[in-house]
Amino acid sequence: MTQTAYRTVDVDGLNVFYREAGDPAKPALLLLHGFPSSGHMFRDLIPLLADRFHLVAPDLPGFGLSEIKPRDAFAYTFDALAKVVGRFTEVIGLKTYGLYVFDYGAPTGFRVAMAHPERVTAIVSQNGNAYEEGLSEGWNPIQRYWRDRSDANRQALRELLTPASIRWQYEHGVPDTSLVSPDGSALDAWYIQRPGVDEIQLDLFGDYASNVALYPEFQAYFRTHRPRLLAIWGRNDPFFLPAGAEAFRRDIPDAQVRFLDTGHFALETHAGEIAGAIAGFLRS
Repeated sequence: MTQTAYRTVDVDGLNVFYREAGDPAKPALLLLHGFPSSGHMFRDLIPLLADRFHLVAPDLPGFGLSEIKPRDAFAYTFDALAKVVGRFTEVIGLKTYGLYVFDYGAPTGFRVAMAHPERVTAIVSQNGNAYEEGLSEGWNPIQRYWRDRSDANRQALRELLTPASIRWQYEHGVPDTSLVSPDGSALDAWYIQRPGVDEIQLDLFGDYASNVALYPEFQAYFRTHRPRLLAIWGRNDPFFLPAGAEAFRRDIPDAQVRFLDTGHFALETHAGEIAGAIAGFLRS
């Protein structure tokens, strides 16, 4: 199945939307998106790898086309996202899988890997951070909210949810922005502007502090289990610095690290290069 199928599955009472392509008998690759996107971010990558892998790309709860439960019925934390993703893999029958993690997908996926290290065959981290040296000054407003959970600091983060800010995240650090389709950022902005999604995103900004607190545990997982790891990074990312990619080698000495001359959403401009790197990495 090289065509992409679009499905929804009930995961313990929460409907999770996902994209799926490739032969289920082939090695599985679980694709985890980040903020403020959805599985749509993998639209160019999936066709490039579907002849070699079984690809599955869920939308995280509160994102894309997955169910948006009210905040009083579902806690929008990274622990909760990881539990849903872990159960999702069980419900759809993924026994083992490689992880492709990006942005929010990284702390989500690393939690999943720590819970069941025996299921994870390899990790591809595309601008998915696990080290404090990878955090840029772009995190300052969010870190301010971590230190002081005042309403003023929370409301200040709404600027990150505007269509202009989302578009900036797509274009920053890209040498030729004419290569960045307007569709991805426009879709993200539309999803974010749905009723109640803004508060969900502000909750997750606040809970991102839990990811930084878990960095030592993520790193201990890397040292203990030594998963095969490829860090492929847009070197001009305004949020996650190249030092975050290089740091993986501290805990996994044979990790592969590659940099691309682009920004945060590297798949928008370098899907072909990333697909080639993944195919070579997982074949070696």
